[in-house]
Amino acid sequence: MGKVILVSSGKGGTGKTMFSVNMGAVLARQGHRVMLLDMDMGLRNMDIYLGMENKVIYNIMDVISGICRIKKAMLRVDGFQTLYFMAASPRRDDRDMTPLHMEVLCDKLRKYFDYIIVDCPAGISDLFDVAMAAADRVAIVTEPEVASLRDADATERYLQEKGIRNTCIIVNKVKMDLMKEGLVPHLSEIMRMFKGPVAGIIQYDENIHISTNKGIPIVCKSGTYIEQNFLEITARVVES
Repeated sequence: MGKVILVSSGKGGTGKTMFSVNMGAVLARQGHRVMLLDMDMGLRNMDIYLGMENKVIYNIMDVISGICRIKKAMLRVDGFQTLYFMAASPRRDDRDMTPLHMEVLCDKLRKYFDYIIVDCPAGISDLFDVAMAAADRVAIVTEPEVASLRDADATERYLQEKGIRNTCIIVNKVKMDLMKEGLVPHLSEIMRMFKGPVAGIIQYDENIHISTNKGIPIVCKSGTYIEQNFLEITARVVES
C-alpha cells in the first residue's frame, strides 16, 4: 500500500509546490510509482511547474463529483514513466469535498502508487482539513523568516491537535550569508522551534526559480549539488 505524504506551509510563497514536484520527480527517477495531487483549489500551479498546463482536461473535483473516472484525471508527466499528477480545480469549487472523499480517493490511489504526494493549500482552512485526512506523513515547508516560521509553527501545532505527529520541516530559500550574520533566524534556532525534525535545508538558487518557470523539475539536471540535496532530503522525508 502506498504512503501519503502531505506537503504544507503556514503561508504562501515558501516553495511548497516546488518541493512537492521535485520530491515526486526524485522518487519517480528511483523507479517508484508516484502520484502528485494538487489540492490548492483556485490557485493551482503544479501543472505549470510540470510543464503540463495545456494537457489538463479533468481535475480532482471532477473525480469527486463523479463527472469522470479517476483514470481520466490522471496524467503521466512528460519525460517520466512512473510520475503522474492530478490537477486541482482552476477555481474554488462549490461542490462539496469532505475528509471522507479524500480518504476514499487516496485509498484507491494507494493500490497503484508507492507514494501519493499531496500539495495542499497554504495556511489552515477547511480545505487543509480535507487534504490532511489521509496523510501518513507531513512535510512543512518554511523560510528562515520570522512570519513564515511563526505560521509554520502554528501549522505544526494544529496538526498535532488533530492527532498528526509524524511531521518534518523543510527550510527553503536559505541564504547562508544572512544566517551567518544573524540577519535571519539561525538553523539552530529554527530546529528548537519545532517538535518534528528538520529534514533538510534548500539554499536559495535562482536556477530553482528558472526551472519552475520552464516547467522542468530542477532535479532532472543530474550531477548538481541541488539534485544531491533533494535526494538526501527526500530520503529523510519518506523513511521517517
